[in-house]
Amino acid sequence: MATSMRGLTQFIADIRGARVRELEEKRINKEMANIRKKFKDGNLDGYQKKKYVAKIIFTYILGYKVDIGHMEAVNLISSPKYSEKQIGYLAVTLLMHENSDFLRLVVNSIRKDLHGNNEVDNCLALHSIANVGGSEMAEALAEDVHRLLISPTSQSFVKKKAALTLLRLYRKHPDVIPAAEWALRIVSIMDDEDLGVVISVTSLVMALAQDHLDAFAVCYTKAVDRLHRLVIEHEYLATYAYYKVPSPWLQVKLLRLLQYYPPSDDPAIRSVLHQVLQTVMNNCAEPSRNVQHNNAQHAVLFEAIGLAIHLDTNSPLVGTAAVLLARFISSKETNVRYLGLDTMAHLAARAESLEPIKKHQNTIMLSLRDKDISVRRRALDLLYSMCDVDNSEMIVGELLRYLKVADYALREEMVLKIAILTEKYATSYKWYVDTILQLISAAGDHVGEEVWYRVVQIVTNTDDLQEYAAKVVFEHLKAPVAHESLVKVGGYILGEYGHLIANEHGYSPMEQFQVLHSKSQFCVAATRSLLLSTYIKWVNVFPEIKPQLVTIFERYRHVLDADLQQRACEFHALTSRPEDDEILQNICEEMPPFPPRVSALLGRLKRKDGDTEDKRTWIHGGKEANLERGLTERKGTTEANGSAMSSPSAAPTDTSILGSLAGLDLSLRSGSHHDLSAGAPPIVAGPNVERWFDKLTFTTDGILYEDAQIQIGVKSRYQGHIGQLAIYLGNKTPTPLTSFTTKVNVSDPEALSVTFAKIPPNTIPTRAQVQQLLHVECKKSFTTPPVLTLSYLAGSHQALSLRLPIVLTKFLEHVKLGQADFFERWRLIGGPPRESQAVFPVDLNKAGQLDLMKHKEVVSGQRLNLLPEIDPNPNNVVAAAVLHMSVEGKVGCLLRMEPNKDAKLCRITVRSTSEDVAKEVRQLIQKPLIGARGVES
Repeated sequence: MATSMRGLTQFIADIRGARVRELEEKRINKEMANIRKKFKDGNLDGYQKKKYVAKIIFTYILGYKVDIGHMEAVNLISSPKYSEKQIGYLAVTLLMHENSDFLRLVVNSIRKDLHGNNEVDNCLALHSIANVGGSEMAEALAEDVHRLLISPTSQSFVKKKAALTLLRLYRKHPDVIPAAEWALRIVSIMDDEDLGVVISVTSLVMALAQDHLDAFAVCYTKAVDRLHRLVIEHEYLATYAYYKVPSPWLQVKLLRLLQYYPPSDDPAIRSVLHQVLQTVMNNCAEPSRNVQHNNAQHAVLFEAIGLAIHLDTNSPLVGTAAVLLARFISSKETNVRYLGLDTMAHLAARAESLEPIKKHQNTIMLSLRDKDISVRRRALDLLYSMCDVDNSEMIVGELLRYLKVADYALREEMVLKIAILTEKYATSYKWYVDTILQLISAAGDHVGEEVWYRVVQIVTNTDDLQEYAAKVVFEHLKAPVAHESLVKVGGYILGEYGHLIANEHGYSPMEQFQVLHSKSQFCVAATRSLLLSTYIKWVNVFPEIKPQLVTIFERYRHVLDADLQQRACEFHALTSRPEDDEILQNICEEMPPFPPRVSALLGRLKRKDGDTEDKRTWIHGGKEANLERGLTERKGTTEANGSAMSSPSAAPTDTSILGSLAGLDLSLRSGSHHDLSAGAPPIVAGPNVERWFDKLTFTTDGILYEDAQIQIGVKSRYQGHIGQLAIYLGNKTPTPLTSFTTKVNVSDPEALSVTFAKIPPNTIPTRAQVQQLLHVECKKSFTTPPVLTLSYLAGSHQALSLRLPIVLTKFLEHVKLGQADFFERWRLIGGPPRESQAVFPVDLNKAGQLDLMKHKEVVSGQRLNLLPEIDPNPNNVVAAAVLHMSVEGKVGCLLRMEPNKDAKLCRITVRSTSEDVAKEVRQLIQKPLIGARGVES
């Protein structure tokens, strides 16, 4: 640039050569006048515009106000030359704010650069969007940025910039980004081969997932898989190893991302995560001599410990973590001590038992006097979180001693935490009052209004505390110096309960008045107003000091403060009324107890902990505070889900029927149904898909789905309430299917459990097939089959949602019955509601006969035992089975199918002691056979 724009070089040299500011301003004014003249004349070529705009940018960087060159910068953006375009974008970024009218003129030029095939132009456009990023620009260009991110033709460095640009736009204008709609496509990029792209996209996913947990739930498996490949399989390029630690930045982000979600119930994922966390902790067992290596390892380790605490505080991993943390809080390095205390506070906020932390209580207390204030702050947080009934007096006493020498930046927070701990873990009312008044005396100006308000509430609501509180506050007021907050507490308590101690030596009304009034001259008007209210109360209960009190009212009638003057005049008028007047007595009655309310101290403390870009997954304050926070967050979800649960079937009262069916082990079980329609992805529909699914309900293997790109086959086997389903995923294309994501959605997890045996693969090679094994368990009766959701990249992004052929009849087991036993149980079960019946049309074969073989194939395929020679009519089909469920036990099921050749109809009847089971089994058998819509009866 120096050689190509000599005028700019000379201008910069002149500015630097100016000896005084006046000469610099004179040179700049001369240059700006020349530039204005050139811009007015027009006829400038690209080089000249670039040179003059560069001079304007340099002037702006020096701090001078610039009001020209905006239009020329806009024109430079459209230039085909890189050097001119670069200066144009730089000027737009520096000279224009996000609401500038000129920005509307550059939107089309930016979009053109985003759509172009030149990666450098793409990056310049992305930089300008990220740095300026107004709401109008975000609305207009967010889709284009997203297109660049997901495009298979985009270079890695363009994808990285696109991801970070979207992140910047989302943080400024979250409503503009349709996060849930883009979730699957964005998450799929976490499988990219370039770890730089993965780091950028993971940063974006972290921000989006915090606000859209359900939509981005699939990222959980992706994060676990990537951690396994990094930590266990060492699958990374050497350029992403920082002092032999594989991409620590990515590891930290993935470990943090997993903490946003509740622990997974999938045993395969939990096993892989345990292996990853164990490996991370083992790698840090012995510190290295290299400081940078230690820093990288510690960054990963502390995040891994945080995740281990999040997953299960009782796991052996957390026990190992506690030992490591004990070593870290005594480290010589400030950063390690800081992180050790912060992570131990996380453990204290979640742990069932605080005993492992209490072992190091003395070390933590010493950290309050650390040379670094950030370490002292973390020590305060940890002591606050680890406090309980057993150690509360020791911790509060230490905090009170430290308060006198603590940093001013810490004192207000310390006061709040001491007050909360004192109230929460008070072993006696006397200890509470002594501690709080000592706190108010020591903290001075750092005591907020909420602290002494809370003292007043507790004393007012506790009769046994009032006399003692009056004595103690009086003793504190006798000190030569008393802070104004203490005077307020004393004014309120002595005004309400001073009469309880007035007959004791040293606490007479006159002594109370003299001590309290001697402090009023140093107080502000608001406090003196409160003391006037105390005095009018004393007029009512202490007539012996009424003259002195009336004198004060007289004096305050002439002050300039309006509130003081008004109170004094009103109170003086009340004292002037006859002694037998009841108005004064009614006005000065004792304060009634305050209604129960949440402590304002907790609200004040929460307001002090401001939210950062990444939401905290825990708060300081112990397990109860975190449980309460979790319940509050889940309350809305619980209420919404509660309305989707239907009422269970009513149990029949005829126990004799159940007793007579013991041979079949028929027991009443009522299944609950859960509606998945609100949250389930759209299911792939079509004649072939329906036919494939129906066939798989009564066969063990076959095709579930097939198109030009992928073939999905299924093979299954079941034993009792347990089953295994093998899914075969075949790639029919000449290119690999990448970013493969597999997820199973179960409508009612309490009724049916479906988990992967291992983490699904993220790539299917060319013309290859991979197998995924699912473990299935039937806990209760269910009606909705689970949904398999697939997404992958095959040139473009593809997504499929398919019903898996896991239905209730898969868990049936054969039962052998004779004719007499069958009909006896059939009669005992009886008709509705334990009977489900339907009439549906059937098709005759080419010979005009009923296709009995097909009927029997479907019934036996649904795992019911065919019972021949039971029914007198040889065309009728009779079957029996027992449904196995791990939670609800066994439920018997009987079936009769009666085809009618002349009417071309078939009647199917299923009886079971569970109404839900009877209906579901009947529907599952009827559907593969039906030729037209059935007629329910």
